[in-house]
Amino acid sequence: MATSHHAQPIEPSVNKHALRFGLISVFLCGLGFSIITPVVPFLVQPYVHSSSEQAIMVTLLMSVYALCVFLAAPVLGALSDKYGRRPILLLCLFGSAIGYLIFGIGGALWVLFVGRIIEGITGGSISTIFAYFADIIPSQQRTKYFGWLGAIVGVATIIGPTLGGLLAKFDYAFPLYFGAVITLLNMLYGFFFMPESLAQQHRQPEITLQKLNPFSQLASLLSTKYLSRLLISAFLLWIPNGSLQAIFSQLTIDTFQWKPVLIGLMFSILGIQDIISQGLIMPQLLKKYTDQQIVTFGMIAEIIGYGLIALSIGFTYYPLFIAGLFVFGCGDSIFGPAFNGMLSKSVDASEQGRIQGGSQSIQALARMIGPLIGGQLYILLGHAAPAWLGIILIVLAIMVLHKGVKTVQQKGFGT
Repeated sequence: MATSHHAQPIEPSVNKHALRFGLISVFLCGLGFSIITPVVPFLVQPYVHSSSEQAIMVTLLMSVYALCVFLAAPVLGALSDKYGRRPILLLCLFGSAIGYLIFGIGGALWVLFVGRIIEGITGGSISTIFAYFADIIPSQQRTKYFGWLGAIVGVATIIGPTLGGLLAKFDYAFPLYFGAVITLLNMLYGFFFMPESLAQQHRQPEITLQKLNPFSQLASLLSTKYLSRLLISAFLLWIPNGSLQAIFSQLTIDTFQWKPVLIGLMFSILGIQDIISQGLIMPQLLKKYTDQQIVTFGMIAEIIGYGLIALSIGFTYYPLFIAGLFVFGCGDSIFGPAFNGMLSKSVDASEQGRIQGGSQSIQALARMIGPLIGGQLYILLGHAAPAWLGIILIVLAIMVLHKGVKTVQQKGFGT
């Protein structure tokens, strides 16, 4: 008889090739996206006539991207539940590369929008990546692995903006071309080495039109109380996050007169915070607190970060701005894995694509609304207004989340 000589209680079902591809994909996706952030205002500048118009166009580009993710993410999630994660991820990576290339070529403002639309349509790939990890990682290990994803995104966030700022010395479009190349390389790696993660018996037998409709998907998710509390609170948090991300470069140019290299270095603070949080803070929190409590800690840290950012603008004192980013980054980096852990534990294997796609769609909706609101507040009420918006909305998010604490606990979440 063939018997096992040693017990393997720790993660016996994790496919090492799948794990390696997933981690590399997250890193390269994060690098490809973050590398362009310092140069977007400079790519827009030739087509506008004032800094106010420049701020509006930068935020509109972010909103158009988010709108396309909102519309496409549920479709990609549903398709991955039926056909598997592999073909959807490869398609998304190819689309992202084309989007970067078109954005870099430019030539007119509408061409920049076309590039962002193409990239946004395939930008829901991160939801498929999370579903991919949910497939290969045992339920009790998911929050830890989602934390690893956060740390890897942190490394990419450190390297990406700094590299983008340095590459911009050659040409403002150069980071876009570099992003296209590394995304294509990731696609090729996946084509040759990526195993499928979703077993045939766990796939959805059919796809209904309802599952492809982002609005009906949202209605379905929000009709469940224990999910609606979590998703609505996250939605309120993501609105100001999207606003800050969209206006960040323009804010530092207008307030502190920073250049692309320095803007890239400041973006890197958020990546450094991801590494510190996932390597040092998150393991300790997981020993003592539930996912739901960690989500709350992250929200409180973001409130403090927004407060410091608002004060730094009021006093035109950039060290306070850097401190605010550091605290904000800490909150954001512990919120993400705990939130995704709660989310993935709420459904079985056959629904991971749908729930992650729905979550990505809600996040995209918030990041579509956030830049529009933030851009208008920035112009009408002053540069600190988007930060004050963040404080107000996250306070509301905490109230929404805690109003449903008993419901969530009864469903067995946050453990």
